[in-house]
Formats: sequence, C-alpha cells, structure tokens
Amino acid sequence: MTFEQAVIKVEKEKEFEELKAAIERAFQPEAVEKFLKRVQSKGLRVRDFDAILSKKILDGELGANAQNLHRVLTVSDQAQMREFYLSKLEGVEQALRHRFKKLYQYY
Repeated sequence: MTFEQAVIKVEKEKEFEELKAAIERAFQPEAVEKFLKRVQSKGLRVRDFDAILSKKILDGELGANAQNLHRVLTVSDQAQMREFYLSKLEGVEQALRHRFKKLYQYY
C-alpha cells in the first residue's frame, strides 16, 4: 500500500496561485542562491515560513506583499502553501544546502 496525499480544494485560488508562483520563482535554479542569501542576511531559519513572509523576503519575487496574500488565505490554504514551500525547500540541490547548512539547521 502506498501513501496517497488527500486533495484539499483551494478556496482563494487567485491569491494562492500568486503566492505559489512567487515561491516557484524564488526556488528556480538560477534564483535559489540569491533567495538563501536574503534569508541568511536577515538571520532567519529557512524553514520559518512566517518569518520569511514577515521580513518580505518573497516580496521581490511577487511585486506585492506576500504576507498580505498569505493572510487572506483560509487556514487550509495556508497549510497547503506552507507544505508547498517546505517541499520546494527540500528540493534544493544538496551542494547548495550544504553551503547554507546553518539556515537548514533546526536549532
């Protein structure tokens, strides 16, 4: 038996897709190092999605306020967005993750 993730309907599709696109742009191979450097310069942990939103690190990828977009999402949409962000984060190539290992540490 294999794991199958449940499909949860997105309520605020427009805002969800805008924020998702900004995250995808931040994690493109040519942009991810710059994103990680911005996180590092703010002294944040890369898994702290709320802090990254509050420090406006994704705003440059969006041209708008990512935190406001996130705020208008429903709780289930926010949870799905956080899960999407974390999955993109774990997809960063190993060599780059090693260079920014302090950002990836839990403590």
